[in-house]
Amino acid sequence: MRYDSITEAIGNTPLVRIDPAVHGLSRIDLYAKLEMLNPFGSVKDRAAWNMARAGLPGARERRETIVELSSGNTAKALAVIAGMHGLPFKSVTNRMRIPEVKDLLLLLGAEIEELPGRSECLDPMDTEDPLTLFHQRLNQSGSAHLHTDQYFNDLNTEAHERGTGPEIVADLDGRAPDWFLACVGTAGSSTGVARALRAHDPAVRVIGLVGEKSDFIPGIRNIDEVHEVGLFDPATYDEIEPVSADDAIDGMLTLVRRCGILAGPTGGAAYRGAVRHLTALDAGLTERKTAVFIVCDRVESYLGYVKQRRPELLGRPRVRNSVTALSDTEVRAARVIEVADAQKWLASERPLLIDLRSSFAYAALHIDGSVNIVDELFDELLRGGLPFGKRQPVLLACPVGEQSARYAALLTRMGHPDVRSLAGGIIAWRDAGAPLVRD
Repeated sequence: MRYDSITEAIGNTPLVRIDPAVHGLSRIDLYAKLEMLNPFGSVKDRAAWNMARAGLPGARERRETIVELSSGNTAKALAVIAGMHGLPFKSVTNRMRIPEVKDLLLLLGAEIEELPGRSECLDPMDTEDPLTLFHQRLNQSGSAHLHTDQYFNDLNTEAHERGTGPEIVADLDGRAPDWFLACVGTAGSSTGVARALRAHDPAVRVIGLVGEKSDFIPGIRNIDEVHEVGLFDPATYDEIEPVSADDAIDGMLTLVRRCGILAGPTGGAAYRGAVRHLTALDAGLTERKTAVFIVCDRVESYLGYVKQRRPELLGRPRVRNSVTALSDTEVRAARVIEVADAQKWLASERPLLIDLRSSFAYAALHIDGSVNIVDELFDELLRGGLPFGKRQPVLLACPVGEQSARYAALLTRMGHPDVRSLAGGIIAWRDAGAPLVRD
């Protein structure tokens, strides 16, 4: 095929059948939609091009900057598109957690601005959050930016309603699958594909996959965060189920090693979530069914993510003193303390208070007297043993109390006698009207 522009190569990605010997389903044909084969490397190529395309001529005339609140694939695609059209691109984010993506954005000429958001994700309901305020300013008239606005722009959804979804139907010989299973980030791809499939067959079952509360999976929001996305509508999904970081890596390994599909962790999470959901239904079927999941992007950008969580896969020893080594039982047994009790404990016992959020979130608002140690750095510190004496009580805080509970469990395993996690995190502290200070 010959194209006049690389953007013409966006879409029409393959739909590949997964060998039943790999997934073990006897009555369900499972297919992977390989969005990783879009020209800029991910499912976000479709949305980025659809959101930016109409505004590009005017943006060039006014010498505007394309801006998106993104730390991942949407930013990457928009950086390429901006460069092709002689425009600058700025990625605005609270925290860029994948070093390889940050390096690639810089290579593409992007400007990266990290703002002190209070939590890890844009929360449009928190009108005092610096990230939310920046988002609002971008949408004001007279702004010198072309803001693609992936979390609220219907063109994100439209790209998949008109492209990805109909392609799946066409590749299944004019039939919609019985199940569509998708990880939920901005909710654009899952919503758009669901609309297209149900327009063809209203009986299609749509399963949304979200991250476990305490886990970070690139490109996926957890069950609390997903409700902050403007495009997210719970009515889109027949069921919403959690997947873990371990699911993501295990599924990624299966796709990479058994299927020849060089998927990233989001695709791995989609695969594992799909197989888990479908296995429970497979034995009761009397006729063949079909299911589709999306492989969002490629593995190469996530080797650092894998190295941190599964170092043995890259020839490095597994670290015992790491939250990745904890069992669910240990995490559930972690000591947590409610806000009111935490205030009394701080006043009476003066525990060491460690805030695990990003430095930007900490600078925006934090508990007076707390020490900021970002979770990745804290994890590194603990690998060498306890970084403080056992006689010093410790209180850990994170955005919503999930990550701090894991670290409380780890410190307990390491022999610390009195470490607690702030229930509900900094968000619960704020909502309780407890005092916060700003740097």
